[in-house]
Amino acid sequence: MRAEPESTDTPELPYEQRLLPWSGAEGKPCYLITDNHGGPVSRLADATESVQLGMGAELLAHARELLPDTPRGELRFLAERLTEALRDALRVAESRGQRLNRLN
Repeated sequence: MRAEPESTDTPELPYEQRLLPWSGAEGKPCYLITDNHGGPVSRLADATESVQLGMGAELLAHARELLPDTPRGELRFLAERLTEALRDALRVAESRGQRLNRLN
């Protein structure tokens, strides 16, 4: 009986790149290289995404209440916060979309 030679190839590690829900220096995107085992940074990112989406929903509800009778100065403040919430929600959607595409 002959033994098969052992492979000298290094197995590929299942690392993936995840877009994080916050920006780095100069507003540049931050990424996490992960093995998808739910480490502490992944859990923090999940929690941050949840908070960001919740804040966006609250701002939207608040905007619906305020818009009919709101003075101009308050409209600008509301528009700035809604813009931030939309930016965060789009980042979350992009990150989750990237992860879903890798599963398919």
